[in-house]
Amino acid sequence: MSQARPRTGLGQWAYRLLAAFLLGGQVLFHLLSGKIHRRNTFEQMMVVGPASLGIALVTAGFVGMVFTIQVAREFINFGAKAAVGGVLGLALARELAPVLTAVVVAGRVGSAFAAEIGTMRVTEQIDALYMLKTDPIDYLVIPRVLACCLMLPLLTVLCFLAGMTGGLLIAQSFYSISSSLFLSSVQNFLGGWDIFSAAIKAAVFGGLIAVIGCSWGLTTTGGAKGVGQSTTTAVVTSLLAIFISNFFLSWLMFQGLGAAVLNAF
Repeated sequence: MSQARPRTGLGQWAYRLLAAFLLGGQVLFHLLSGKIHRRNTFEQMMVVGPASLGIALVTAGFVGMVFTIQVAREFINFGAKAAVGGVLGLALARELAPVLTAVVVAGRVGSAFAAEIGTMRVTEQIDALYMLKTDPIDYLVIPRVLACCLMLPLLTVLCFLAGMTGGLLIAQSFYSISSSLFLSSVQNFLGGWDIFSAAIKAAVFGGLIAVIGCSWGLTTTGGAKGVGQSTTTAVVTSLLAIFISNFFLSWLMFQGLGAAVLNAF
């Protein structure tokens, strides 16, 4: 990628965002060509998945607890105790689990991608790959994109279960909602599409995190200071991309009048 870029903050950010779009197109082209470095892909899957699992589960568990506290006290006042579990399930499946998991991965993994590849850029290791006739996109970028797209849906499902477990514990302990009533509500409210939509969102978020992190790394200049700036702006840009894409995905998947509550009663 060219090192000539605008010097102003906004202009530089726009330049790097354009570079990320171009990199995403290159990744799709290479994937369609069947160019996959399997060993690197498995290594990155371990980085994205098992290494991020603990913090993601803790985050989801406490979010489920807090959400239950906020919802249960109001629903009980309206005589809708039976809806607490179902509403928590809908919120986690459709929004909280995929978005919060992506935020955790963006902060932990996306920043690591930008820092690692940025360091390789400023120390001329990327140029060495070209000298060895190795395409950095095949060797560095595609394994990270595949790892994020494959592991984020799995992490999201596990975080959904962790959030539901946290909510169930709070509902039983503080609001005397039995586990059978809670789980029955979840079963009545949730459909297969809700879980599938969470996996779709997670895969899209994973692709965005990986492409942005790798692109910011590949366009790094300025030594150690440049690596730090790339890491920070890559995380911020990834978060913006997650929230903006989440709006459009939610609008496409759930526009119109919902029937989950009506079907539950």
